[in-house]
Amino acid sequence: MSCCTPGSSRGGNSSDAAAVPGPTWRQNTTATASGETVQVPVPLAAGEFDMGDNFGEGYPADGETPVHRVALSAFLVDPTAVTNGEFAAFVDATGYVTDAERYGSSAVFHLALDPSDTAICGWAAHARWWLEVRGACWHRPEGPRSDIEGRRDHPVVHVSHRDALAYCAWAGKRLLTEAEWEYAARGGHEARRYPWGDALAPAGVHQCNIWHGRFPVHNTLEDGYLTTAPAKSFHRNDYGLWSMVGNVWEWCADWFSPHYYRRSPQQDPRGAPFGMARVMRGGSYLCHDSYCHRYRVAARSSNTPNSSSGNLGFRCAADDSSLSFGDPAAPQ
Repeated sequence: MSCCTPGSSRGGNSSDAAAVPGPTWRQNTTATASGETVQVPVPLAAGEFDMGDNFGEGYPADGETPVHRVALSAFLVDPTAVTNGEFAAFVDATGYVTDAERYGSSAVFHLALDPSDTAICGWAAHARWWLEVRGACWHRPEGPRSDIEGRRDHPVVHVSHRDALAYCAWAGKRLLTEAEWEYAARGGHEARRYPWGDALAPAGVHQCNIWHGRFPVHNTLEDGYLTTAPAKSFHRNDYGLWSMVGNVWEWCADWFSPHYYRRSPQQDPRGAPFGMARVMRGGSYLCHDSYCHRYRVAARSSNTPNSSSGNLGFRCAADDSSLSFGDPAAPQ
C-alpha cells in the first residue's frame, strides 16, 4: 500500500532475522545498561472476540471481512510501540545495522524534510509525498541533517520487518499476530470503530495522532504533531495500551492475504502460510479519511518485509508461559 508506507524495490528477502544474542526479557528489569527503561508488559487473558469490520468501511482489497469469531490464548503485550531509546539500547548492545542503513536510504514524508536537502534521491511513483532520502534511518529519521535528540520516547521508525524480528530476538519477545493486535487494540470491547468508541474525537477531544487538514499539502496540526508523537501520548485503552491507532504503523508477524478471513481458523490464527507482504496495523500520523481511513481497529494494510519508512514501527508481545508473574503490575 504505497499511500500508507511506500514499498521497497530492494532485492532479497529480509523477512528472516539473523540470530542476535542478548538478554532474555525479565519483568523486574527496570533499566538497561544505557539507562533506558524497559517496558512492563501487560498480561491479556485468553478470550474471544469478533474480528473484522463491523461498519462496512474497509477497503475491499484489504480483506477486512467477513467478521469472524476468534479465540486467543493468553499472551503479553508491551504498552507502547518500541521507542527510539529502547532501540538504541539494542543497537548499543549488539551493533545491529538496520536494513535502511545497509541500503543507504529510506522513505521520508515530504513536509518533514527541508526542501533544499540534497539527500533526496527519488520518490514513490504513485505517492509522490514519499521521498527516498539518502541517510534516512532510525536515528536520522528525516535524513542526515536530523537526529532523535528530544525524541527518545517516540516510536522508532525506518525499521523493516527483519529489523523488528531482530529486536524481538534480542529482547526475548516476538511480534504480535494480527489477531492478537486487534484483540489488544479493542481493549475488551466488541464492535467498536476505534479503541475508545465510535466517534473519532468525542466532545472535540483528539484521541490519536493522524492527519488533519488537506492531505498531503497542509496539516493543521490540530492534534499537535506533524510526524511522530511520544509513544505515551493521548490516552490508554481499557487494556492499558497506548496509541494502538495513529502515530506509527506496527508490523505484525503474519503474512498478508486479502482472502485470509474467509478461511481463518477460530483458535489462535497465524495468518497466511506464505506471501509477498507482511501485515501492518494501526495506521499512522499520515492517515486521513480522504485516502486512508486505516486508523480503525479493524483496518489492515501490508508491505514487503524489507520496506522501511518514517511512519512504520512495531510493538512487542510474548507468550503467557514465557514469563513468570505474580500480581500483574499496573501499566506505567
